[in-house]
Amino acid sequence: MNVEPTKTHRDENFPVASWLIAREHRPVVLAFYYFVRGADDIADSPVLSPQEKLEGLDRFEAALLGNRDDVPAARPLRDALTERGLSPRHAQDLLHAFRMDATKKRYANFDELMHYCAYSAAPVGRFVLDVHGESEKTWRANDALCSALQIINHIQDCAADYRNLDRVYMPLDYLAREGAEVSELGAPRASPALLAALHNLAQRTELLVREGCDLPRQVRDLRLSLETSVIARLAQRLVTMLIARDPLSERVHLTKPGFLSFTLLGIAQGLGERGRRASLRHAVGDA
Repeated sequence: MNVEPTKTHRDENFPVASWLIAREHRPVVLAFYYFVRGADDIADSPVLSPQEKLEGLDRFEAALLGNRDDVPAARPLRDALTERGLSPRHAQDLLHAFRMDATKKRYANFDELMHYCAYSAAPVGRFVLDVHGESEKTWRANDALCSALQIINHIQDCAADYRNLDRVYMPLDYLAREGAEVSELGAPRASPALLAALHNLAQRTELLVREGCDLPRQVRDLRLSLETSVIARLAQRLVTMLIARDPLSERVHLTKPGFLSFTLLGIAQGLGERGRRASLRHAVGDA
């Protein structure tokens, strides 16, 4: 089964194993990313049947667990997990999400969407946190931020997902409350009803972003703290754009200069927060 890759780590909304991540951790993070990207490309293929997708994802899991060796994308991650003594759990959770993508086309409400995000988004951040030896106490904020990023991506790509895959992550009850129809996602621009539903979902997502903004303060590793600060800043900007714009007809992705600008702002914000915390600890110690 040959599936052409759709994008690389440089095409994402957020940095993946950027220079902020310590050099010794980047290879394992990238190995995880490329395994996940390969599996995701199977789930998102417009030409494979649901059964073919499930079979392809089963091959990925078997290769991840060492039961076969014909999936090149699995080898680096399998070796890295063994070397570091890490569990394949987070990768398996993502495969569970991709199996949902292969068969599930609609989400009735926000709770269903969040259940999907618990498998499709949260494990990505949890894996990176595990690689850095961070506490599981960080998982709540991580899950909020990762889920927010996932839903942001869903809103950005809502028209393409509908047209290319007949897949709609937009909760159906959000559409129903505004009197919008699923078919309106195929229009060149959003109707007032659809736009209201999309903006309502973006506003709900903003609450997740706010909760996720606690993550940089909870992470002990300085470089990872700065990385998560950048991601939180990018999420804040993207969700603000989605609250105000029409993703069917307007740009809702950051330009490269915009990405760089918010990356620098996130680093500055993260360093400022670490400095304030250090000053507070010294003040308490001197008291």
